[in-house]
Amino acid sequence: MVDRGYPNDSAVRYVSDHHRLPEAERSVLRRTILSADTALARMAKTLQLHDLCGRAVFVDGYNTTITTQSLLDGYPVYLCDDGFVRDTRGFFRSYKASRIFVCAFFEILDLLAAAGAARVEVLLDQQISQSGELAKEVRGLMAERDLPGVARCARDVDHQLKVCGSIVASSDGNVIDAASNVIDLPGEISRRRGISPLLV
Repeated sequence: MVDRGYPNDSAVRYVSDHHRLPEAERSVLRRTILSADTALARMAKTLQLHDLCGRAVFVDGYNTTITTQSLLDGYPVYLCDDGFVRDTRGFFRSYKASRIFVCAFFEILDLLAAAGAARVEVLLDQQISQSGELAKEVRGLMAERDLPGVARCARDVDHQLKVCGSIVASSDGNVIDAASNVIDLPGEISRRRGISPLLV
């Protein structure tokens, strides 16, 4: 239906209502199903890990790391129509970083260091509790890896990612659509670890 001009939300709602799907399954469809035009446009701007060498990368901290955490913790993650790996757990203001969340940052920073990124800027939503403490911990992890850059908090993370003019690591569709180049770090980690995302 999305390829017949119906808005994504309307198409998902119609199919979900018709089949009486529970909310959890509706959420999966909303996150994974996209029109062919949208999917192809996003794929065209998606880079591979080797493309990061010598370049700056802006990381959507919570978006990217929560998906990586889901991957490492055994929660369902899905390969979406645009080629990005996403989870459907929907955290925001109530989210509290766990130890495995920090382990997810280990994976992400190791990946960026190995790729030879020239500079990494990790943006964390200031609205989430303890983001300042987490940013400080991430800066320490970056220093341990001699990874140039910074981790900082901001109230307008999505806007800053959209206008940064650099490679963006995020699976947020609105951010991807506005960016010139993007990379799917959870997808790279899933391949590195041999974890296959689910298909809808």
